[in-house]
Amino acid sequence: MPRGPRLDVEGAVHHVMVRGIDRCDIFRDDADRRDLLERLVSLAPRMGLVIYAWSLLPNHFHLLARSGKPGLSAFMRRLQTGYAVSFNSRHRRAGHLFQNRFKSILVEEEPYLLELVRYIHLNPLRAGLLRGMRGLDAYPWSGHGVLLGRSEAAFQDTELVLSRFGRGLEKARQAYRTFVAEGIRQGRRFELAGGGLVRSIGGREEIVALRRGRERWASDERVLGGSEFVLEVQAAAEAQVVSEKAEWKRARAAPQQTLARLVVEVARVLGVSEAELQAGSRRQAVVEARAALAWLGKVELALPTCLVANAVGVSSVSVNRLLERGRAALAKRRLKSDVFLRKCIL
Repeated sequence: MPRGPRLDVEGAVHHVMVRGIDRCDIFRDDADRRDLLERLVSLAPRMGLVIYAWSLLPNHFHLLARSGKPGLSAFMRRLQTGYAVSFNSRHRRAGHLFQNRFKSILVEEEPYLLELVRYIHLNPLRAGLLRGMRGLDAYPWSGHGVLLGRSEAAFQDTELVLSRFGRGLEKARQAYRTFVAEGIRQGRRFELAGGGLVRSIGGREEIVALRRGRERWASDERVLGGSEFVLEVQAAAEAQVVSEKAEWKRARAAPQQTLARLVVEVARVLGVSEAELQAGSRRQAVVEARAALAWLGKVELALPTCLVANAVGVSSVSVNRLLERGRAALAKRRLKSDVFLRKCIL
């Protein structure tokens, strides 16, 4: 089924916030903080994400980033899943680490990019972790010190931000620091931390009009910008709905061709042959691949049960028995259904 509009289109700027479940600490020590930063160093360039500002606090963190082609949700899913598994192993804990998944605000670059750089970098000071600008300058767990040249973060793009403050590097850094210091008296600015769409176009009823459908990874998406920008985002989201509906209509109109491509893709990704996938092999890897195929065909693509049953070599009644195992097999490998579906729709 179509997922509904996402606001993580390529090249868009987002203010991302991630919090610990029940306000628990997600960073207990410097090893935790280094782990997250190393993941940013590894993931950001590979997924085309550009990060302009960031700050780590005990129970949450902020990013200001421009999304790459895979989209923000794909990036955050990999970042959070990998970090949570590592954190739980390191601290011998079990269960969810994060509150929902993440909160995302789609940002109109002008005039909000620099305001958000300042707001995000002032977070440790507002939280009472530091005292004054000197404390913030020396804080190693935000992008502020990187912009000042006092620390390094290979994933952070400093050029765009500093270019807004002048041509000479040192003068730009001084002007940037003055700009940040002037923001201390502003305190917490609601519109920069989550009031976006309501504030911008004046009513919660407009959020309903921006049909969001099932968002599996983004717990909350907002828009921060002027009315024209918000309306452009709304139009793009609605166009995405139309496009996805058309894709699924084509898939349903040619179910046998769609299912044939799905068989090829499941076999390839899960490392089994197409022949054993359809021939009743009881090898565990094949059984799990067969169940995953049943889940994708029956639940995700809503294809006729008889066709799915024929593809996996079982009776129509048995298809339903495979569904939960198929969902679990994909979850165990951290595979999203879209990995398969996008390659199977005409």
